[in-house]
Amino acid sequence: MTIAAFDLKRMFDAIAVAMEADRDRLCQLDGVIGDADHGIAMALGFNTVRDALASLDLAAAEPTALLNTAAKSFLNAVGASCGPLYATAFMRAAAAVRGKATLADADFVALLQAMAQGIKDRGKAETGEKTMVDAWQPAAEAAGASNAAGKNLAESLQAAFAAAERGAESTKDMIAAKGRSSRLGERSLGHIDPGAASAVTVIGAMRDSLA
Repeated sequence: MTIAAFDLKRMFDAIAVAMEADRDRLCQLDGVIGDADHGIAMALGFNTVRDALASLDLAAAEPTALLNTAAKSFLNAVGASCGPLYATAFMRAAAAVRGKATLADADFVALLQAMAQGIKDRGKAETGEKTMVDAWQPAAEAAGASNAAGKNLAESLQAAFAAAERGAESTKDMIAAKGRSSRLGERSLGHIDPGAASAVTVIGAMRDSLA
């Protein structure tokens, strides 16, 4: 499969729609261990990205330009902690595919891995700390392993999605070590991290739009 700027635009449109649909659930999850605004922040961020990308000349734009536009617009829209995290993710993704007019399967997997690494680096988080990294890291690893085994992009993204779901679910059994929810200590047990939950939504929309 070959992915051009047009396909990435369609992917961001799909993420915006999925995030809007998931907004209330994410706010409920965040209400237990945060400020109850995570769904609002994520929906606002991806709606702003969708609007910003609508003005690009997709016939002329390379994936890197589109991803950098996404990074800037997400950061400008979202003051919450997820703003810098996703902006860094998109900037790293842009750097990973610089100079490419279209992306092959392996390029998109590299883009996904760069996003996960950017979130880890910016958040200074590791798996097991009850953050979105608990979904992103296993997703990136699963996509890489699937691609290395010769699977196509749809299969690799399905593997990433399944790994992200398992990772998000596993945050129920963790005590938060980062962010606002870390103040709750053991009271954060038994609840899925909202950032990990929204990561599943993002990766699921990526899978659906590019499969």
